[in-house]
Amino acid sequence: MTGGPVGVGVLGAGVISDTYLENLTAFPDLRVHAVADLDVGRARGQADKHGVPRGGTVAELLADPDVELVVNLTTPAAHVDVGLAALAAGKHVWAEKPLALDRESAAKLLAAAREKGLRVASAPDTVLGAGLQTARRAIDAGRIGQPRTALALFQTPGPESWHPAPEFLFGTGGGPLLDMGPYYLTGLVQLFGPIRKVTGAGGRARDTRVIGSGPRTGTRFPVTVPTTVTALVEFAGGGSAQVVLSFDSALSRTGFVEVSGTRGTAVLPDPNRFDGSTVLHLAGRDAPETLPALGHAASRGTGVLELARAIRAGVPERASGELAFHVLDAMLAIGESITDGHSVELTGTVDLPPALPAAWDPYALTL
Repeated sequence: MTGGPVGVGVLGAGVISDTYLENLTAFPDLRVHAVADLDVGRARGQADKHGVPRGGTVAELLADPDVELVVNLTTPAAHVDVGLAALAAGKHVWAEKPLALDRESAAKLLAAAREKGLRVASAPDTVLGAGLQTARRAIDAGRIGQPRTALALFQTPGPESWHPAPEFLFGTGGGPLLDMGPYYLTGLVQLFGPIRKVTGAGGRARDTRVIGSGPRTGTRFPVTVPTTVTALVEFAGGGSAQVVLSFDSALSRTGFVEVSGTRGTAVLPDPNRFDGSTVLHLAGRDAPETLPALGHAASRGTGVLELARAIRAGVPERASGELAFHVLDAMLAIGESITDGHSVELTGTVDLPPALPAAWDPYALTL
């Protein structure tokens, strides 16, 4: 199609699909035509629940001529294979994070999209939320001067206490680095620009964990990745950030990002959320200044809509596959630094998209 709302198919009918489907079906510029899953019954149940016309198999969704854009909500290990299948079927792709588990398969995915003249974009789209976009506009406007340093903290006891099937979060493609790192590092890249070098340290507190909820409560499973990661991130344009990501802390401290510049400090909203205020502590002022989130109130799926509008307009999307690749490259480099014991220079870079206008309205019909 060359005009009108963009046809969408959601592949993967797990827990996160509820939030996506609730939002995607509310955006006038999108038409959700199908939900697919290996469990066809679950796909049909989600389709019925959210008023989507069709629920069925993966093959049926990929063959559906009404579907122009596939929203890939499968597990991280399947992201690339599913994305390649969607591209082969002539569909654009929105991928949940992380984009891939290694650089080679991520590069293959992006190369396939370029070859076919299609788009690959990726979560997190929290960076497009009113909270972080308000912070970015303030920092871009020089409210705290030139950003120089940042501190980002995510610390919890780990998701096994509430997740009924948490094993994938403690194996290849998981851990706090690849599970939560995309939110924090993507947010920092939006403010500081591309990453130049990383230095990592970390390890795991326990070799096994126990499922704490659901029908498999009490089941013990192995941990094979670091569950605490500390990284020094240095940016190509100057400045650095200290990032701590942990599934080992009995004291939960999440959503903390503080950016200090030459004129003040900004305390940002949670990068895993779409809302939240920014608090400015400016030099020479006794009282902090609070900036309420200015912009839309939508959540997960915002990036799918922004991608769809960009496709129709023929302009670059903001949550691009290239941005996701750069963040993946940095996360893998942090892991390599932990293993090898030395800093890792990144060879790639990325062009940053402009900030989202405060008047951007996901609930307007524009196509």
